[in-house]
Amino acid sequence: MKKTYITLSFVFAGLTLSAQNKDTQTADKLYNRYEYIDAAEAYLKLVSNNKADNYVYRQLADSYYNVFNTVEAAKWYAKATEEKQDAEIYYRYAQMLKSNAQYEEANRQMQTFAALAPNDQRAIAFKKEPNYIPRLTDQQKMFDFQTMDINSDKSDFGAVLTNDNTLYFASARNTSRKNYGWTDEPYLDLYKATRNADGTYSKPTEAEGLNSKWHDGPAVVTADGNTMYFSSETFRDKIFDKDKEKKVKFGNVGLFKATKTDGKWGNIQALPFNNKDYNVGNPSLSKDGKTLYFSSDMPGTLGGSDIWKVQITGDNTYDSPENLGDKINTEGRENFPFITDDNKLYFSSDSKQGFGGLDVFVVDLEKGTEMKNVGKPVNSEKDDFAFSFHKDQNVGFFSSNRGGQDDIYMAIPVCGVQLITTVKNAKTGEILSGAAVAILDDRNNVIETKTTAADGLTTYATECDKVYTLQVSKDGFVSKTIAVDKSKGGEMPIVAELDPIDVIITETEVILNDIFFEFNKSNITKQGAFELDKLVQVMKNNTNMVIMVKSHTDNRGTDSFNMNLSDRRAKATVQYVISKGIAKERIEGKGYGESEPKVQCTKCSEEEHAKNRRSEFMIVKK
Repeated sequence: MKKTYITLSFVFAGLTLSAQNKDTQTADKLYNRYEYIDAAEAYLKLVSNNKADNYVYRQLADSYYNVFNTVEAAKWYAKATEEKQDAEIYYRYAQMLKSNAQYEEANRQMQTFAALAPNDQRAIAFKKEPNYIPRLTDQQKMFDFQTMDINSDKSDFGAVLTNDNTLYFASARNTSRKNYGWTDEPYLDLYKATRNADGTYSKPTEAEGLNSKWHDGPAVVTADGNTMYFSSETFRDKIFDKDKEKKVKFGNVGLFKATKTDGKWGNIQALPFNNKDYNVGNPSLSKDGKTLYFSSDMPGTLGGSDIWKVQITGDNTYDSPENLGDKINTEGRENFPFITDDNKLYFSSDSKQGFGGLDVFVVDLEKGTEMKNVGKPVNSEKDDFAFSFHKDQNVGFFSSNRGGQDDIYMAIPVCGVQLITTVKNAKTGEILSGAAVAILDDRNNVIETKTTAADGLTTYATECDKVYTLQVSKDGFVSKTIAVDKSKGGEMPIVAELDPIDVIITETEVILNDIFFEFNKSNITKQGAFELDKLVQVMKNNTNMVIMVKSHTDNRGTDSFNMNLSDRRAKATVQYVISKGIAKERIEGKGYGESEPKVQCTKCSEEEHAKNRRSEFMIVKK
């Protein structure tokens, strides 16, 4: 912002031929028996003995992948991909990274995957929307911005839209005026443009009846359009100091009021708290027209300039100005206040945490929330200031010198939804801290996982008009999945009530819900992990319990195929439970294929197939 009076004062070398050898025999045998925890330990010994190659790194990663240890899997995929791999390795790596909320690196691995397997549907989907996962490590964008045709080659700033679709702003474009020495531009005048139905603006013209030979603007207009408050110089009211020796008059910034009669502005009056010893400017008005906000360096100011307010009690009578205090103001500069119809105060500051220069901040005075940097793209490394917002038109304006001079930009709100989740015990109503709350997108990709604090709360900033899913879990409780519908914006409170784990334990069996696997696969899925966590909790609560996992299939497929598949699934289940801290001596697993159907049938219905396709958790010892 110009120092006007208004400121107050990546080539693969080829795939290494590394594979199974005598050093890896023990680890490979464990891996091929689906004993992934022990396999990982055996591969790790090779690493520590400097006998590891790329094959070992890949096997380590896959071992951890198969038991859903996302951190260690990602670590070893990173090591494995230092040499060229086949496409699937990069895909697995990306999935593990996403599970750890490392979205940027996940996207880089997906790009490699897509290049190696361009016809894979996963690659096609990724290329269509590579950044579909919100980057919550950055502040959620509140606004987009557009340049405006109303700008000139001189300073233009401080735009405010009125209810009759007139845009008032200050500009130094009037070349018939003499230049102001500080800026080497003409003195500021108030200009106006009309907002058209299509959102464009007419060519700006001078706002008649308001401008003087001194600086004028910016301004604010009451809801009925008949009263304006604007900044000008106190020379208008003959308030100034005079240096007789230097033959110079010294004025300050003051606030003035104008009224409209027969469509014309006039009857300009100075506000009674203008003063030759301090500045008062940059006005904004509450929706009811009874509170005037402004910036000033009057006595009681904490820094260079502060945000103040004053109650309007009559036609030209006012209470004493009130400083908004140190929650808003600092020892630096706070300036350009704007109060919205819903009582949000926007202002600029060069002394709060920002990108550089003046940044725009917002605080909800109604809710008493903490102030927030509006973020990019409204804010930049340059000066960004004079933010205003018209609620009915859902459009804002701000000024910035990011282009080299003061220009006006349009701010278009980005719709966002705050998902505020409270986790409770469904039986007692007790708040649950330490619960994991994962948010998934519409393709069931995990975006991020957070842990509830002492108040049982987590908050996610999401996009409007998109569906999400929450997965909520805590040791000792049944996990819960909550569908989140589309929203048009604002806050969405969600209460997740978790039932304490009440697993059916008979004399011979621990009964769980179905453990689902992907078709013809045996690695543990997210859904399977959620259910198996119940068994883990039961075994932790019963430290002498020993379990035999029996995995069964339906009668579709050959006997040998079904026997092999069920055995792989049983062993994968065992490895998952061991990975959660259960001693391997306490659990074993075996596949029985279709040899022990629960329902004897030849032409089985889908319901009968489902009953036969099951896992059983038999109690060997209590």
